[in-house]
Amino acid sequence: MTAVITNQEQTTRLFSHLEFDGNKLNHQPGSVLGSTALIAGTTVGAGILALPAVTLPSGIVPSTVLLITVWLYALVSGLLIAEVTLNAMRLEGRPSVGLLGVVEKTLGKLGARIAGGAYLFMHYALLVAYITQGGDILVSAIAKVCGVENLVPAWVGTTTFTLLFGGIMYLGRERFIQKLNSAFVGIVIVSFFGLLLIGGGHITSTQFLFQNWTALGSAVSVICVTLFYHNVVPVVVSQLEGDVRKIRKSIVIGSMIPLIMFLAWNVVILGSVSSEIVEGISAGKTVFDPLQILRSGGAGEVLGVLVSVFSEFAIVTSFIGFVYGLLDFFKDVSLISQGESSNRLPLYSLVLFPPMTFGTLNPSIFFVALDYTGTFSISVLGGIIPALMSWKQRQEQENLNSKEQQLVPGGKVTLIVMIGVSLALMVRQILSIY
Repeated sequence: MTAVITNQEQTTRLFSHLEFDGNKLNHQPGSVLGSTALIAGTTVGAGILALPAVTLPSGIVPSTVLLITVWLYALVSGLLIAEVTLNAMRLEGRPSVGLLGVVEKTLGKLGARIAGGAYLFMHYALLVAYITQGGDILVSAIAKVCGVENLVPAWVGTTTFTLLFGGIMYLGRERFIQKLNSAFVGIVIVSFFGLLLIGGGHITSTQFLFQNWTALGSAVSVICVTLFYHNVVPVVVSQLEGDVRKIRKSIVIGSMIPLIMFLAWNVVILGSVSSEIVEGISAGKTVFDPLQILRSGGAGEVLGVLVSVFSEFAIVTSFIGFVYGLLDFFKDVSLISQGESSNRLPLYSLVLFPPMTFGTLNPSIFFVALDYTGTFSISVLGGIIPALMSWKQRQEQENLNSKEQQLVPGGKVTLIVMIGVSLALMVRQILSIY
């Protein structure tokens, strides 16, 4: 239940989440910590373990610059989505509007269809990856404890992961899931620092001297996908009751935590690579495995536990964020209310069973497709669409002499830059195919 805040009330909230407790109403405000953890958890997926594989050809300094640049691009995009979502909530008088709902209200049905196609593909493809990898790690750990390694078929892990964590989201209340996700993010951070401590002793200063700026282009697509969290921004706006200060704080801090983790991980791995390994990779004789760099330090058993814990919970936090994103998508499309118990089962089935099925049958089809369309989906959803929506909303506000608060400074110049960067990424991806 929600209540709209009047102008006379001294508050920054757009509305209030209220819940009956006996004979009285209690205010159930969203948590900045929980929303920050949702963004951070959605961003930090298992892709962090493979990130050095695409940054290795360019070196530490160039890839560090690229990571920070893409993070700034993603931050502006996330704040733009929060801005247009907030304005859409004000106009609609609704406490929850998903990303696709905002697109349709702002850019019409054509814009919604374009964004919807990119959104749907991206979410299902990544959920296939998370469910497959998460299930494999989960079942491998259980099989090792039970002494039946290599005897459990892959589909068991995929199914178990989906039913376990999907079931928790289906049965749990939103506040419980928020707290659980925050705890998972804490586990990810603690285990990650353990990995850094193991790898820190292998860093050599000579690796910082290697720089190949021309090799950055091949890493852009993967980094863009890795830093994508924009699907949960409307969820954060709703959880924090439209409070602009809290929303901005959650997005900035929530995206900065993964950035720091990515930068540290990138430095540790690339700084630990020997010249022999680099030569072997260049000659095509060696397949680059970031974890093999750490295993060379003789901490194999400890590392194995840390890698399993970090990977599994990083996948779970991303899984939660992307499930929320698809739930919002289908609620917008079908106007189904997630809170109605009669509608929750078909809604969750629509979100979870397709990726579970593809993950069981043939997950590689999605991974191959991501290599070619990841840039297009991120450019459309994270760059072009948010900029166009903000442009139109701001123009309408000027015509109405409205003074709605903007989360992103720079006016039209910022929006033009966002669209230009997105188009450049798409053109580069097309040229790389041919």
